[in-house]
Amino acid sequence: DFCLSRGLGDVYKRQLQYIGAGLAMLGVLGVGLGQGISASKGLEAVARNPEVLAKIRSQYILSAAITETGALYCFIIAILLVFVAK
Repeated sequence: DFCLSRGLGDVYKRQLQYIGAGLAMLGVLGVGLGQGISASKGLEAVARNPEVLAKIRSQYILSAAITETGALYCFIIAILLVFVAK
């Protein structure tokens, strides 16, 4: 995207925005790992005691929703860096 009228400073700034967006999306890795561990522990608990399925399911859905907000925040920051930041 090198244009003579803009100079190299704008090109470097745009590249840093893309790097920042990529770094913001690294937070999604932690969210994925957390949800995977949470699901596995919930399945282990149900396997040990099937009578508590309803209680564990409702707690898992709530915890997954709360955990997913972290991924959404990372995604919103990445979108803002790519499309809005000048």
